[in-house]
Amino acid sequence: MVGLKKLFNSAVVVIAFFSTSVALADEASEQEGQRIAEERKARDKGWDNTVADTVMILRNAQGQESERDMRVKTLEVEGDGDKALTIFDSPKDVSGTAFLSISHPIEADEQWIYLPAVKRVKRIASRNKSGPFMASEFAFEDLTSFEVEKYKYDLLREEEYKNMPVYVVEQVPQDDFSGYSKQILWIDKEHYRVHKVEFFDKKGDHLKTLDFEDYKLYQDKYWRPLKSLMFNVQTQKSTDLITKKLEFGVGLDESDFDKNSLRRAR
Repeated sequence: MVGLKKLFNSAVVVIAFFSTSVALADEASEQEGQRIAEERKARDKGWDNTVADTVMILRNAQGQESERDMRVKTLEVEGDGDKALTIFDSPKDVSGTAFLSISHPIEADEQWIYLPAVKRVKRIASRNKSGPFMASEFAFEDLTSFEVEKYKYDLLREEEYKNMPVYVVEQVPQDDFSGYSKQILWIDKEHYRVHKVEFFDKKGDHLKTLDFEDYKLYQDKYWRPLKSLMFNVQTQKSTDLITKKLEFGVGLDESDFDKNSLRRAR
């Protein structure tokens, strides 16, 4: 009996040690994931404002395509999330449509869309943020700025991706209305640029993959991908966002991102 008791006690000690080691490892990977997210954000501060000429290519499961021309204006806000105004110029059925997104680190993001066909501004409710943006594979929540506080992080591993050393980081949305249970990101170690994101739905199944390609350096500091390619693995549909022209410091300010001026967006 004494021997059995000693064996039992030894097993308890081993289990306790193993559990403690796992907990410490989990804590370390979470801290490293948080550090990577903070560094990613820090590397992209100070750009102020931009305007981009962009083409949206919608592709159905059979490979049939349609294109939309749009302009995307963005404004960096000190101490808060960024603001973005998207204006569709063509084709005719979407021309004049304008979408305003005001991001926040902790509070709910604010989003409005102006639909010229009905001449009204509609607010996108937080519970609808997982819905498709203009029939694309991008959800409304995909169009908000990256803010560190929106997620919890965990460094899953380090590996090579497209001949680059990368961090593979899991981020879990803290907003109950998010359409995702988690996202997995491939972030290069040199510049902290995101190269790929896998999105998982509320059931935990792989939903979409977003690839960022053709990164270009602006003002010797700010990296921007010229291609953002979203593929829905469940429906086989895809949407490409191709940046044709991008300018920094074009003189935008808060007054250019007022929901009351959506009808006049040009």
